[in-house]
Amino acid sequence: MKYFTPLLPFIAGWTLLLITDSFAVMGLYNGLLQLVLFGLVVCIPIWKTHRMSYVDIGWPLGLMLIGALTWYLSSGDPLRTALVSVVYLSVGGRMGFGALKLWSMGRLKQEFPRYEYQKQRWIASGKTNTQLAMQVDALWQGLANASFLAMPAFVIGTNANQHIHFLEIVGMLVWIGAFSMESIADTQKLTFLRNMKKAGKRNRVCNVGLWKYSRHPNYFAEWMVWNGLIIAAIPSFMALYDIENFVIWLALGAGLLMASWKMYSTLVYDTGAEPSEYYSLQKRPEYRAYQETTNRFFPGPIKQVIEKK
Repeated sequence: MKYFTPLLPFIAGWTLLLITDSFAVMGLYNGLLQLVLFGLVVCIPIWKTHRMSYVDIGWPLGLMLIGALTWYLSSGDPLRTALVSVVYLSVGGRMGFGALKLWSMGRLKQEFPRYEYQKQRWIASGKTNTQLAMQVDALWQGLANASFLAMPAFVIGTNANQHIHFLEIVGMLVWIGAFSMESIADTQKLTFLRNMKKAGKRNRVCNVGLWKYSRHPNYFAEWMVWNGLIIAAIPSFMALYDIENFVIWLALGAGLLMASWKMYSTLVYDTGAEPSEYYSLQKRPEYRAYQETTNRFFPGPIKQVIEKK
C-alpha cells in the first residue's frame, strides 16, 4: 500500500471533477486521455529503459491536452476560454519543446540526476521495488494533470460572463510576468554555462542575473505561473457558488489551492530544488558559499555572511 498512497489525493481530485455539474464531461475525457498519454509516452518507456526522464515529455504534453480540451469542450465566454487554453498550450509547448530537443540530442538515454535522487529516497523509505515506484510516480503525475492541474482551466473555461473581472487581469499579469521570468532565468543560465565552457571553466556556480537573488528563480517563476492562473480563476470559482452543491464548491476551492501546493512541493522538494542542490554540492566547490548568500526559492537580497572569529 505504501507504493500507492501518493495516488490517493489525485484520484480524489479527479473524482471531484467527475461529480460536478460543470466539469464532468471534460473531467472524464481529460482523465482518460491523460492515462492513455502517460501510458504510451511515459510508463511503457520507463518499463523498457528503467529511466524516469520520459516524464519530462509526457507531463508538458498533458498540459497541452488540457488546453486543447478546454478550448473545444468549454461552454464559457469564448475570449476567456481562448485565453486560458493558450496559456496551457504555451506552458506545455515551451517545456515540451525543450524536452523533445533533449530527446533528439540523445540526452534521455541517461537518467536525469533528479530522478536518480528520487530512486535513492524510495530505497531509503523502504520502497525497494524501484520499477513499481517509477510506474506509480509517473501515474501520479498523469493523475495530477487529470485533477488539480486541470481545475484552473476548467473553472475559467466554464464562466460565461463576458465581463472581465479585475482579478482576472491581475492573474494574467502575474502569469505573463512569471512566464517571462522563467524564460529569462533559463536563458541567463544557458548563456552562463556556454560562456564558462568557452573559457574552459567547469562546475562553476551560476550567480548572474536573476540567479543572484534566488538559487532557483526558474522554479519560483514556474510556481508563480500557476499562482497567476489560480488568481485568475477566483471570479469564475465564485460564479460556481450558485451552480454547484455547496460541499462540492468548497472542495473545488480546496482543489485550486492544492494545485498551488503540489507545484510548490514538487518544485522545492520532489524533483526540483532539493535534488538539484544535492548534486550541486558534490560537483561545485563554491555552491555552499552560494547557499549562504542566496535564498533557495523566494527571490531576495543577497545576504551578508558574517565570518566567525
